Amino acid sequence: MTSVLWLASICNLLKPSRTNIMASKINVGVVGCGYWGPNLIRNFASLPDARLRAVCDLNVQRLKHMQDLYPNVEGYTDYSRFLAEGKLDAVVVATSVGLHHPMAKAALEAGKHVLVEKPLARSSAECLDLIDVASRKGVVLMVGHTFLYSSVVRRIKQIVDAGDIGEIRYISARRLNLGLFQKDINVTWDLAPHDLSIILHIFGEVPQGLNCSGSPTVSARVQDITTMWLGFSKNRSAIVQSSWLDPRKIREMTIVGSRRMIVYDDTAPLEKIRVFDARVESPPHYDTFAEFHYAYHYGDQYIPYVKQEEPLKVECQHFIDCVRYNHRPVSDGQQALNLVRILEASSRSLELNGARVDLADFGAPAAAPHQSHSNGNGSANGNGKSVTHAEAPSGNGHTPKPAAAAQTKAPTAPIKRRPRKTAVAGRKVRSSALSA
Repeated sequence: MTSVLWLASICNLLKPSRTNIMASKINVGVVGCGYWGPNLIRNFASLPDARLRAVCDLNVQRLKHMQDLYPNVEGYTDYSRFLAEGKLDAVVVATSVGLHHPMAKAALEAGKHVLVEKPLARSSAECLDLIDVASRKGVVLMVGHTFLYSSVVRRIKQIVDAGDIGEIRYISARRLNLGLFQKDINVTWDLAPHDLSIILHIFGEVPQGLNCSGSPTVSARVQDITTMWLGFSKNRSAIVQSSWLDPRKIREMTIVGSRRMIVYDDTAPLEKIRVFDARVESPPHYDTFAEFHYAYHYGDQYIPYVKQEEPLKVECQHFIDCVRYNHRPVSDGQQALNLVRILEASSRSLELNGARVDLADFGAPAAAPHQSHSNGNGSANGNGKSVTHAEAPSGNGHTPKPAAAAQTKAPTAPIKRRPRKTAVAGRKVRSSALSA
């Protein structure tokens, strides 16, 4: 299934309040011409049904460089003039996280459709505010969870949903590299949203609780290495490791099922997915401990074919389609709210030295993805406790301490015992009895 058909199938689940709201090209403006903004500018400039009209940045040299590449694009250093004079239908916000909420809100209040880079905002309270404004104004609010538009992630989701790997037991993700160090957010807020969006997409639910530990090894206040454990229903879990301090660029995710396992290496040039016919089975019943044996299965592995395409281009096209036909985005405000609540909980856990934090402490999860309503931005009041601006995390893991002590009991690790014999590749064998 091509990316266009996939996005169409998602959008067909919805009932837009009005259709074909824009027959001409969508006029797009991008604010932020630093690290990621030029990639968005390039893609929107290449789309046949979009017109890149304006870019905005405080750095005059960056603006001039963008205008040299795209001579027909207007440049602005004043964001208010950019919104008022740019003749824009849609605005793309690619600035630092601290500016996401004020800039996105100003654009939404001006009646513009908005695409915001991840994470949507610095707190769930700010996310709820943006969702409320978008719903009130009847415009599209979308967040840039780029990997949800990756053909590789869509293929993995198809394999999982088809039951090819059995029941998911756990997911392990590593996103490591040297830099880029941030001053306003820690490495979890910077890198983990990519892996978290994929994990939530595969599991189809939000976690019940999490633990997050890390340390600031270079800066005195900003954690540059973190490890997060997330607990889901049915005794499933996920582990996310993030680092700005690693000599190699690693983008790897392992999905362990009861029948098979998937290894996803995003740095591989072509063969990004490998499915391993490997598993561990316990005996259905036994009377004594001496009769307890594990069975280790080592079978073949295969590499599914995946069509190569740029996920960011698919994301940008999806945003344009949602604006034109008033569809709900795959990565809408509600999904972004769920992810930011996880990031808030991770900051709280870091403040509590890795103690467990329940997601219920940050309000009830947002509605399940792809339920029909207007443009998919939901209502503004949410459920459960709202996090005020004063309680919101700073993004560097140093949040105010809660009034009441959080639950500090961490999940108990199972006792591991080593079998005396190993399996032979390609068939099941039983090991000898485990030592006590």
